[in-house]
Amino acid sequence: MRRVLTFLFLVLVPALSFSQKNILNKLIRQNADRLGEVAAKPEKYEVQVIYTQIDRDQNNKPTFTTSTWLLDENRYFYPASTVKMPVAFMALEKLNKLSIIGLDKHSTMLTGEGHPPQSPAEKDSTAATGLPSVAHYVKKIFLVSDNDANNRLYEFLGQRVLNEALRQKGYDHSRIIHRLGISGFDAEANCYTNPVSFFNGKRQLYFQGEVYSRFEPSFSVNGERKGKGYFQDGKFVEQPFDFSKKNFVSLRNLHDMLQAVIFPDDVPPARRFDLTEEDYRFLYQVMSERPRESRFPNYADKPDHYVKFFIYGDRPDAERMPDHVRIFNKVGWAYGYLTDVAYVVDFENGVEFFLAATIHVNEDGIYNDDNYEYTTVGLPFLAELGRVVYEYELKRKRRHKPDLSRFIVEKYD
Repeated sequence: MRRVLTFLFLVLVPALSFSQKNILNKLIRQNADRLGEVAAKPEKYEVQVIYTQIDRDQNNKPTFTTSTWLLDENRYFYPASTVKMPVAFMALEKLNKLSIIGLDKHSTMLTGEGHPPQSPAEKDSTAATGLPSVAHYVKKIFLVSDNDANNRLYEFLGQRVLNEALRQKGYDHSRIIHRLGISGFDAEANCYTNPVSFFNGKRQLYFQGEVYSRFEPSFSVNGERKGKGYFQDGKFVEQPFDFSKKNFVSLRNLHDMLQAVIFPDDVPPARRFDLTEEDYRFLYQVMSERPRESRFPNYADKPDHYVKFFIYGDRPDAERMPDHVRIFNKVGWAYGYLTDVAYVVDFENGVEFFLAATIHVNEDGIYNDDNYEYTTVGLPFLAELGRVVYEYELKRKRRHKPDLSRFIVEKYD
């Protein structure tokens, strides 16, 4: 009898493990009609997806089960604004590592100018104080994906320091080597970062002069030349667009970075960001906040789903997201790429999961022509994918209901 039980254990356990690993494939296959042409032709749209289930034990300790669909860390996609997530995390970490009494994320941050075409930032009319700070920049990054906020933190960090720090944490499929949404900076100019000063009132706490640093990635990815042409300075160039000098962070790295911030105690210490408990509470607020809930900055004109692609990304602008569902995430969209990396929580139903996906929608193969199928193909797919996984999670049996109180924000502002 013991031999029979041993045999059944050896046969059934691998089968269960295989089933768990392929649950994402199963969900996509079962919902192919809902997911449309993208599910039928995923290679055309360069789709990659990661889905992580979370199960808690009696002590609320999580176990993660991750399944993927067409994930390829060596295939290039343009991450767009998702790079702002590690930039924000690393800026908070750098402040902590400086260990200067009185210096924190709320301290006034004044940016000077050095190597052209740099520009200063000494005021911020969207802040309650009228002055810039790391905290305010981080908030703008997650609320509306503000480009200038990202660039100021990139300048505070410096190119080589930022990238080498991420590599030391094991996030080695990433290169963040340029500013976003601003013209005039070539590869060399992006190596120069502005002088930065921090103040409490009129007292200077820290000064960092202009820095030149260059990061040379030691890895390569496939498919960095794309399409059949692009527009540059108003002229059409009939050759593939070269992304080899553009930012890149693999979907796996993005997923794991977010997981390290949501569950810092449940990832290897080397992969964690050096953040305080107050930093975590602050990030949970700004990552899950709707634009209308913020007073400073005021984004009352932006819809709830402005930077929430999964589940709600294709909803009418007037539709509000339910209060009991919060999405802690970062999205990116540019050059026909749409990416979302998210931790989704339903407090009412005790649901939580990670979902990360990227899709490329550029039917004509031309870049910089503002002719991408974001609203007709990309957002509908990501929203439907989110709903497919969310609906499955609502039905999925859990041995222990999770205690999600860590992620409840008492007051958004």
